[in-house]
Amino acid sequence: MQWKDQVNHCYNIYMNAEGLKQELEQLRQEIRYHNYRYHVLDDPIISDNEFDQMFVRLREIEDMHPDWIAPDSPTQRIGAIPAERFKKVHHPGPILSLNNAFSEEDVRAWFERIAKLDERVRKTNFVVEPKIDGLTVVLHYRNGVFVRGATRGDGEIGEDITNNIRTIRSLPLRIPVKSDGPHPPKDLIIRGEAFINIHDFEELNKRLEEAGEQTYQNPRNTAAGSLRQLDPKLAASRPITLLVYAIIDSSDNGVATQWELLNYLRELGFPVTDQAKYCENLEAVLDVYNLWQERRSQIPFEVDGLVIKINDLQLVADLGFVGKDPRGAIAFKFPAKIVQTKLLDIGINVGRTGVLTPYAIMEPVEIGGVIVKKATLHNFDFIKQKDIRIGDRVHLKRAGDVIPYIIGQITKLRNGKEKIFIPPNKCPACGEQVENFKGEVAWYCINAACPAQIIRNMEHFVSRSAMDIEGLGFGIVKQLVGEGLIDNVADLYSLNQQELLKLEGFAEKKANNLIQAINTSKSQSLQRLINALGIRGVGEVAAAELARNYRNLDELSKANAEELMNIEGFGPNIAKAVEDWFKKRQNKQMLNKFRSAGVWPVSELRFADKQRIFQGKVFVITGTLSGFKRQEVKEFIQSHGGKVTENVSKNTDYLVAGKNPGSKFDKARALEVEIISGNKLREMAGN
Repeated sequence: MQWKDQVNHCYNIYMNAEGLKQELEQLRQEIRYHNYRYHVLDDPIISDNEFDQMFVRLREIEDMHPDWIAPDSPTQRIGAIPAERFKKVHHPGPILSLNNAFSEEDVRAWFERIAKLDERVRKTNFVVEPKIDGLTVVLHYRNGVFVRGATRGDGEIGEDITNNIRTIRSLPLRIPVKSDGPHPPKDLIIRGEAFINIHDFEELNKRLEEAGEQTYQNPRNTAAGSLRQLDPKLAASRPITLLVYAIIDSSDNGVATQWELLNYLRELGFPVTDQAKYCENLEAVLDVYNLWQERRSQIPFEVDGLVIKINDLQLVADLGFVGKDPRGAIAFKFPAKIVQTKLLDIGINVGRTGVLTPYAIMEPVEIGGVIVKKATLHNFDFIKQKDIRIGDRVHLKRAGDVIPYIIGQITKLRNGKEKIFIPPNKCPACGEQVENFKGEVAWYCINAACPAQIIRNMEHFVSRSAMDIEGLGFGIVKQLVGEGLIDNVADLYSLNQQELLKLEGFAEKKANNLIQAINTSKSQSLQRLINALGIRGVGEVAAAELARNYRNLDELSKANAEELMNIEGFGPNIAKAVEDWFKKRQNKQMLNKFRSAGVWPVSELRFADKQRIFQGKVFVITGTLSGFKRQEVKEFIQSHGGKVTENVSKNTDYLVAGKNPGSKFDKARALEVEIISGNKLREMAGN
């Protein structure tokens, strides 16, 4: 190969890698947003199938480049942050979700992967359970009495919805003590799914329609919405039921298999599915799946697939996890449903990071019991490649989800009146020019003061991983923007009590608490503030790198793209995005407001110990630590080079334990893992 060819070859590899990195960051941003809409707002705007495909693609890229995996990637997390309006509950163990399979080949590939890790897998048996389309709940019992119920939240912290869960008639408020059955353990925490049976949902809508009241679209959102609101009377009026299927923690649990666990829970008096099947081998599992597909309409509740679980619980524990997914189980999704309708128009949403996303406005069509008027079109390239035109008849797909997605148009049904869609060159919300970056399909509005972005920017700015302003949830953000009290995130720091008292729902105490929380956030680190700004492609990891290289926002604002590309992990697109953000007039004005308000942190990471004292060490955190929030403990360990995992294993170096540590404490002692306090952790880091 000639030297010129070698240069070109290397350049192509470099550009392909940079393009993948940009796709990676875009996928992460979109998945976080859709996670939030699904788990927090109960208001998804894309289909489950489309979300699954985005997640699969993200995992593919991270599998190709494991060194690109970041702690803030959706593959390393579970779900989304809890809503602000409920009291927060720390779960005793991670409430995990599952990796997905969409074909028999996917299931066999999963089996082969885990069999290579442990030969016992080839001789194991399985339990197959329905994948219920409902709301995951975590139920706490003490001395046999129900004491607390919570949502999954982000997998570590959920929402306390005890009073609403109490209204579910299938929930035992006290575990009955039977002479011929097991006695309830002193402490028991179990996981289940709250949902509404299809027949009960149809009857509910019939009653509401006869009474002249608004009906509901689907069982899943009805159950979730009823349990995640503040009035238990509404939850009590809905036919919500419950099935349980896992033990999160127990003071006395001797079951060895998933099949025994289901029977144990049933004997204790809990509602357990009668649809679960014991399978001797993988072939039997696939037979059950095919049978369920044929009889899917006979299942009394909404399911979007089945869950395949290794029966041996010790083997499941030994297999461990990949990111957020347990290796010992997988969700095998059912095929999607397809219908036709007419595309009436194409609208455009402007996201938090300024991404312009097209969506379809359609003639209403029923699909899977849901009337659908809107669906995602993914991006402008998709519309062009599929030659989708306004006025086309289009195919929609649905796979147990709420809003389907368009998969293509039907050319033979065109009549010549269809219109080719032309993407806008200006933001539909603020009129600023939009930009497209090399190697990306997305178009952006980079005006941080864009009205369509303000609320979403604000949500990100106040979130736990950013400025962590407690009490400032979506509802209040919407109020502040709607009343014109804030035009951008920096305006938060000029709010006063008199302005807040004019808002509906605000009394003196609530106003004071919010002002105090906002003032407290002024002491957050430069790393958090950079992350909070919402610069395209800059998450927690990239923000930390910027804080290591620049003393404050003033220094960072003077950096050009060429200089920024010298930072590890910064390609030309992210570097250009950072440079462009600081050049915008509106963003400069916002920075001046930060400076005037005293929100101008100086980097701590820049002067951090380069020896990285926890380098190579693995930590697990449990219990409540005095003077430390869990996120702060994690950041502290990571900033000193350590790694934080969810579960104690033989590879764990330290368990950082606070009050009420739970089962992780006992497992650490059994494995002779060193147990330390929060104070000891600080001492080890030289603090």
